[in-house]
Amino acid sequence: MSRQSSPAVSTPEDPGEHDAALWMRGAPLLFLLLWSLGFPVARIGIQDVDPLLFLTLRFGLVLMVLAPLALWLRPPLPSRGIDWWHQVVVGVLIQTLYFGFCYVGFAIGASASTVALIISLQPIVVALLAPRLLDERIGGHRWLGLGLGLAGAAIVIVARESTGGDSTAGLLCALGALLGISAATLYEKRFGTRLHPVTSNAIQYATGLITTLPLVIAFGQYRLSWTPELVASLGYLVIGNSLIAITLLLAMIRRGAASRVSALFYLVPPTAALLAWLMIDEPMPPLGWLGMAVAALGVLLARREKAA
Repeated sequence: MSRQSSPAVSTPEDPGEHDAALWMRGAPLLFLLLWSLGFPVARIGIQDVDPLLFLTLRFGLVLMVLAPLALWLRPPLPSRGIDWWHQVVVGVLIQTLYFGFCYVGFAIGASASTVALIISLQPIVVALLAPRLLDERIGGHRWLGLGLGLAGAAIVIVARESTGGDSTAGLLCALGALLGISAATLYEKRFGTRLHPVTSNAIQYATGLITTLPLVIAFGQYRLSWTPELVASLGYLVIGNSLIAITLLLAMIRRGAASRVSALFYLVPPTAALLAWLMIDEPMPPLGWLGMAVAALGVLLARREKAA
């Protein structure tokens, strides 16, 4: 039996809801900066540690930060077994698959800008699947924007090939990361529940730690050198990338259509490429910057509201 909504009742505006709305307006820009910075920072840290071990250290440190917060705040736990399961699935898709493929790709020769670029194709994957899985409709402006984003990505790939900077295996890992984050976006939008950020993050990162440890034992090289660069990279990735950025991403997914939220990823490649150029001197050919501009134009169109 379908559930009908109750009649709308005029009520005074809740100040908390108003503050939350204002906070969410700045969430896309903050997420963009935090997420984009994660690519060159991870590329720096991965030079001194095995990628799978690096990922395990990251998960363990995040849980160490969350433990005292959980004891202090005592956030409610999921009330149903299925809600635990949904968090575990999202944890595997984002933490194990997405970050795992990213870090391994960095270790075997993929650049920060190229990995960010391939992951920016996430809106294409989501836009193709969202109408069928989530019953969302995507208007003509968004399809045009998605097409421009894909064209921009192709231009950047061609430009990067001219420099001979990325390995085939690294590109395949970036593709695996793309599939992981796309699946997580769709799954979270379809099955995600409103949990306290400490609760959801704790479950997801514990899942990442549990699922990554066997991979470290089976495939890890146990290469680890505690350099200042590694310590700084872990510090940022734990706080900025793991806790703040992921929480923003999941909050935006729950508040908006999956295809619109994922369109933010079109802006990640030029931001990540600029940061990688400034921080680790990763070159980007002029043609590549043109491709980034085409992709940026795509996101402007993809985010336009469908005319009523």
